[in-house]
Amino acid sequence: MLGGALDSGAERSSSGRSNTEAFEETLARYRELSARALLELIPSGSPPYLYDLVAAYPRRGGKGLRAALCMATCNALGGSERQALSSAVAVELFHNGFLIHDDLQDGSERRRGGLTIHREHGVGIAVNVGNATNLLAMQRLMENHRLLGPQLTWRIGEETERMLRHSLEGQAIELGWIRDNACDLRQQDYLRMCLKKTSWYSFIYPMRVGALIAEGGELDSERFCTFGWYFGAAFQIRDDILNLTGTYREYGKEIRGDLWEGKRTLMTTHLLNHCTASERRHIEAFLGKPRERRTAPAVERVYELLVRYGSIDAARRSARELAGAALIEALRSFRGVRDSAHKRFILDMVLYVVRRDC
Repeated sequence: MLGGALDSGAERSSSGRSNTEAFEETLARYRELSARALLELIPSGSPPYLYDLVAAYPRRGGKGLRAALCMATCNALGGSERQALSSAVAVELFHNGFLIHDDLQDGSERRRGGLTIHREHGVGIAVNVGNATNLLAMQRLMENHRLLGPQLTWRIGEETERMLRHSLEGQAIELGWIRDNACDLRQQDYLRMCLKKTSWYSFIYPMRVGALIAEGGELDSERFCTFGWYFGAAFQIRDDILNLTGTYREYGKEIRGDLWEGKRTLMTTHLLNHCTASERRHIEAFLGKPRERRTAPAVERVYELLVRYGSIDAARRSARELAGAALIEALRSFRGVRDSAHKRFILDMVLYVVRRDC
């Protein structure tokens, strides 16, 4: 049943729209709301190469999933978009700040159809702009006290500290794997990294903040954590697949970029555990080189091995299994919550995200 739900996207609502069309319309509304509020708060008349560049990535677009998830969760649990908007904007600002720093740490060349900040303006400026983006996020959270009061604002701050700690630890794990040329990883290692680096700030944190706002600061310490973990892992695997097999137009970054950067994905982990001994030595040598010493033919050879050993197909299966588990956990997380368009939007987001890899 879950597999059928993941494979089907043509169901029609009573209005005649498909579930996907209804989801995309709602997502667009949330995205426009949060993007407009985000851009309006960026200071003008700043020193050059600072706040004007904070707006660079947001102006290029993006899916807006995180802000939408924050507001939809708040709505589904009886709160309002007005209450959650400032926090949703902070979620998007943290996301963009992480992207700026991630692109620099990974040596990425393009983001959302344009040059990365560090490629266009230099490393020093990129670090400063990323820091400024996170500063503006913190200011948005501090502004919550006007609408939500000091106690709830403090609770959101505690969730933010928890999210930042997990995210930094997850980034450290991934960077450490690259630095140490770790090649003896298993699927559980990758999933643990996903929990910290991707799941926490992209899914667990937005939902928990939205729920805190709706429920006045009362929230079980583990609510949405399992759902968000599975959802985030499915999302990250899907993103890793798209990095290998997608087009530049749909991905917005350089294709095969993860191979150029030497990242340990579920696909490379699968390949290292299924290839021959001589192929493994070749892959380990490839991954052990700095990016500037990797060549296009070497990248393509590793990609061909990923295809030959079914590593990409295995990752697709894992993403779908995790999405199915995420749907089960979502139903548990929202058990007792009345049905609404906001609740359905959250459930449909799981299907929407995973279907995009095919």
